[in-house]
Amino acid sequence: MTGYSFRVENIDTTTPHSARMYDYFLGGKTHYGVDEEAAEAVISLWPNVRTCARVNRWFMRRGARWLAAEAGIRQFLDIGAGIPTEPNLHQVTQAIAPETRVAYADNDPIVLTYSEALLESTPEGRTVYLHADATDPESILSAPELREALDLNEPVALSLMALLHFITDEERPYELVEALVSALPSGSYLMLSHVTADLDPETWARLTETLKQSRRGMKEGQARSKEEVTRFFDGLELVDPGVVVAHRWRPGDDDSPAGVDDAAASLWAGVARKP
Repeated sequence: MTGYSFRVENIDTTTPHSARMYDYFLGGKTHYGVDEEAAEAVISLWPNVRTCARVNRWFMRRGARWLAAEAGIRQFLDIGAGIPTEPNLHQVTQAIAPETRVAYADNDPIVLTYSEALLESTPEGRTVYLHADATDPESILSAPELREALDLNEPVALSLMALLHFITDEERPYELVEALVSALPSGSYLMLSHVTADLDPETWARLTETLKQSRRGMKEGQARSKEEVTRFFDGLELVDPGVVVAHRWRPGDDDSPAGVDDAAASLWAGVARKP
């Protein structure tokens, strides 16, 4: 499905903001009228966008729990953290292992404003926030805050939740992921989710065309097929069940989404180990 694309805003308090729109989709309160208007326009074209956002949050929690409880990971690097929405990744993982250390990274000033909520940590663990750009891996990997919080000689779980569809092919997303994974030792993991047009192509075609025409100073993004999303895991060992629609990744009896079909989710997700 290469070629399906949508648009994401430049940061401006007078224009819709992707992080605030995502907050609106999740039923949060950190958004403004302009974000609500834009979000409702998306909902009118893609009524299931709220479901997609909620399934994405569920997958983050499910994947993080598995990494902490089953894989024994005690260090996490979450890039594209977004506006804090409880429970955050550090709350999920530190509830299982209080000594867990988490580094969040984002380059949105709106996230920086709310970063204090990301810095609450258990006494045994550590939580830090880096103001850094996902398209510049070195700005993240060389950040003093990262080096102080995480030991890159020990396994780290790299979390890229609903981030890579904001990075077009021209921005070389596969090379960015490879650079980040290459900096991590054997035994580390990659966890990611990514929107797709595979499961509801007609809706995505309408959404794409409308957003292309709307302009509004927005930056281009890109939905990808299952094959394209799976490529991000090249060289890694996929954890069963592999790359699947997000709500189908090891669902349990706790907080699994109920009554969600694949087209409503429209989100590929997976977890893989670095050998």
